[in-house]
Amino acid sequence: MISEVHTLESDETPIDRLLREQARLETPVTDFSRRYDEGDFEGPFRDLLPLENPKEGQQFAFEVDLDRCTGCKACVAGCHSLNGLEENETWRDVGLIQGVREGKAYQQTVTTACHHCVDPGCLNGCPVNAYEKDPKTGIVLHLDDQCIGCQYCVLKCPYDVPKYSKRLGIVRKCDMCYSRLSVGEAPACVQSCPTEAIRIVTVDKEALQHKAKEDGAPSFLPAAPHQSYTKPSTAYISKRDIPQDAVAGDATTLRPQHAHWPLVIMLTLTQISVGLAGAAAIWTAQQAALLVASSIFAAIGLTASVLHLGQPLKAWRAFLGVTHSWLSREIVTFGGYAPLLFGLTAAQFIPLPFEIPAFALWATVAIGLAGVFTSVMIYADTQRPFWRFTYSSVRFFGASAIALGVGGCVFGLCSVSFLALSLGVLVKAAVDIAGMVELGNPQFSPGKHSALIQLECEREVFIARWLFTLIGVLLIWFGAQSVFAIGGALLVLGGEIAERYLFFRAVAAPKMPGGIAS
Repeated sequence: MISEVHTLESDETPIDRLLREQARLETPVTDFSRRYDEGDFEGPFRDLLPLENPKEGQQFAFEVDLDRCTGCKACVAGCHSLNGLEENETWRDVGLIQGVREGKAYQQTVTTACHHCVDPGCLNGCPVNAYEKDPKTGIVLHLDDQCIGCQYCVLKCPYDVPKYSKRLGIVRKCDMCYSRLSVGEAPACVQSCPTEAIRIVTVDKEALQHKAKEDGAPSFLPAAPHQSYTKPSTAYISKRDIPQDAVAGDATTLRPQHAHWPLVIMLTLTQISVGLAGAAAIWTAQQAALLVASSIFAAIGLTASVLHLGQPLKAWRAFLGVTHSWLSREIVTFGGYAPLLFGLTAAQFIPLPFEIPAFALWATVAIGLAGVFTSVMIYADTQRPFWRFTYSSVRFFGASAIALGVGGCVFGLCSVSFLALSLGVLVKAAVDIAGMVELGNPQFSPGKHSALIQLECEREVFIARWLFTLIGVLLIWFGAQSVFAIGGALLVLGGEIAERYLFFRAVAAPKMPGGIAS
């Protein structure tokens, strides 16, 4: 009481008194400061990162103790603040997995960021070599000044790690706070976690590769994409058994993806261009008209593709990744196809002092078909079921076959054109029907996810896609060499554009577990 009376008589406010008392508490900050001054670096603070750099065959990795993770999202806030991210940009997320363990409900929050994979999908797919894996630490770094904003790494990464910044026109991602690690400081997420659930550890890369190749090896985290594709380095540990059949909290949430309209136009029109060039090679009587149409479609499609880039002025760099990136190969292939096509088209109207060999057009068509193949591989290489090689091949080469058929039917050239058109439509219909079979799957598979998006989220587009195609085909069949055939051709074109739109919107994009949708 005497002390309290003295405090009041000295005009000390309650805030002053609380601050004075707090100064005597052994808070974590005070404890760390004392240890730092005394040169004592052993203890919980230093345990959050290794004492030495990785040796040959090793790399740094995140280790997450699930038993300690409370889902408070302090790691998300710390990462966002330290890295100066945009309002809706996150490099670390917190999700939820659910299941049944020993007859009881199981629920666990999960913090995730870049897994700094041994075989990174983002690095392998980048057409401009804007990614590199640091040889000393194994950290996957993104080179912002190299990036052209094509966003292919977003499609290649099965963990939804790279994030596109529309303001900057480039992709950015977690780099494990490389600049802090280089001076012995822990990453922001590690330092901000109040329960020390996140640590930096050293892992053996060969062991990770071996585990990823084992037949029937469990996922490195239940409900997450399997490690066999990119061999992620993050380790999730728990003293409790994690149910291997656990599912993500947002497992049944329908997530229509970005439409990528420039790519919708580019894919549709380049494939149609190749089909029309093939028609011109077959039916030489109408070669000039067919080549003009093919060139127009190619020019519009390739121009639209540039609009997809966040940094279009850097598009010239796209050849740099030709040894490993299918996107780079597509750009190089169509970059060779277009000038040849335009030159052959111009030769139809400009007298030349020499005769162009007959095989020149066939060679151009072959290069165009190679370009369509690279387009197929771009999406098949992402390992997404809706974009698997067989489905994408039918969709893309089917578009070229339909264009070849339409080109011949409009001019009433021969029955072969009707056959190409009919087969193209029927095979595409078979692929759509095969996809809808997944609706009967009791599990919420990626195929079922894609089917539901088409029938629920994009029902009008799905119906319009087939109405346009069927009505267009009928008009072409019964109105060859008339205005009806031209109208039918335009409807078929609309159906192909709608199909490409659904191609992007309905894909089930793999990702780390998310929270329960509100």
